[in-house]
Amino acid sequence: MQSGISASPSLHSTFHTFLSDPALFALLITITSERLEPLTTIAYPASPTTSLSTLTPHLHPTRALYILLRPLSPLQNPESNHPPTTFTAITYIPDAAPVRQKTLFASTRLTLLRELGADKFSAHIFATEAADLSEEGWERWQRHEGGEVPLTREEEVLGEVRRMEGEAGRGMQERRAHVEQVGKRGLEIVLGERVGEELRGLVERGKGGRVVMLKIAPDESLVLAGTEETDLTALTSKISDTEPRYSFFNYTHAADDGTEASSVVFIYTCPPGSKVKERMVYASFRRMVIGAASQAGGFEVTKKVSLG
Repeated sequence: MQSGISASPSLHSTFHTFLSDPALFALLITITSERLEPLTTIAYPASPTTSLSTLTPHLHPTRALYILLRPLSPLQNPESNHPPTTFTAITYIPDAAPVRQKTLFASTRLTLLRELGADKFSAHIFATEAADLSEEGWERWQRHEGGEVPLTREEEVLGEVRRMEGEAGRGMQERRAHVEQVGKRGLEIVLGERVGEELRGLVERGKGGRVVMLKIAPDESLVLAGTEETDLTALTSKISDTEPRYSFFNYTHAADDGTEASSVVFIYTCPPGSKVKERMVYASFRRMVIGAASQAGGFEVTKKVSLG
């Protein structure tokens, strides 16, 4: 979903200054009157170990914010070095922020990166509380040796999709419980108990009118949320209107030659009241879920629908 918001001339000018001044550590950005506007810039503190603490006064429990960061430690001799060409983009959306503000900032984050130049950012971090951007919180994001910024979830999922496509071409043997590795990071998605069985049942039963609903458990495994016998007109009433869901619906329809056929449709739902972290995780795993579920069920998804 795109918000229709664009970066103001003031933001472009301030970002240019930020790029060219290696003494600046952070650029804070907000949304005002349907425009992306700069709030302020923050210089590196005297001690590089306190860089993140300079953000704390700006992190309010009910106010969303975009933060663009240089590395935590400044260049030792900035005059003899070019400014770094890549930065870290942070979307800070606290759980207590108004719902409209949450939606607006979540849907505009890609616009921000695109307008300022996505190639300038090596990672995008999503935070929901000030503790996420403390020294301790930052350490949790450091997954590389040498303190490199971790891959974004989107990058990890893209790597997983490409890997799955390669394995499918080699005829990877189907397993009842699927464990998929993402790149070198070890991110896993597990199809829980009965998930494969229920997905296979969609096509083995030989007729449509059944939906299998899946959800992400706290441990990020994919588990069964429920199954229902239903027709197309009553389908939406069977899917949760309070939590995100991945649903696979097998329905009967007339084929081009007039005979009866059945097809599997993937439906991604994310109600407006869903938590911000849920929205991000479910959206990021969507393509991986389609690939894993299609393989487990032995079917091809003929149509994809996203609601919310």
